[in-house]
Amino acid sequence: QVQLLESGGGLVQVGGSLRLSCAASGRTLSRYKMGWFRQAPGKEREFVATITWNGGITYYADSAKGRFTISRDNSQNTVYLQMNSLKPEDTAVYYCAAVPLSKPVSAQNVDYWGKGTLVTVSS
Repeated sequence: QVQLLESGGGLVQVGGSLRLSCAASGRTLSRYKMGWFRQAPGKEREFVATITWNGGITYYADSAKGRFTISRDNSQNTVYLQMNSLKPEDTAVYYCAAVPLSKPVSAQNVDYWGKGTLVTVSS
């Protein structure tokens, strides 16, 4: 079992920044890579970024490249998503997720989800 708890969402103006955190717990964390997904109202959940615990290998969606940075603190079992230059279209509920190392990162391959944290970007 893996438990994920997100925090750090809120209301921010266009061009502003937020840092999301995901505290992970569980005895099998090393079997997973960690990801951030988001879901805007009326839209499907979409991939944002992913990182491995070992080596910190990262991968980003095109919408996140150059603006978002995913990182991890292995000592705290915490994954972060630093979001800069935020746009209204970034408004969504952001979910932390655990995907098995053996599977491609996609919403369909997520084994564990957090409950999400809302990010609202006002214009």
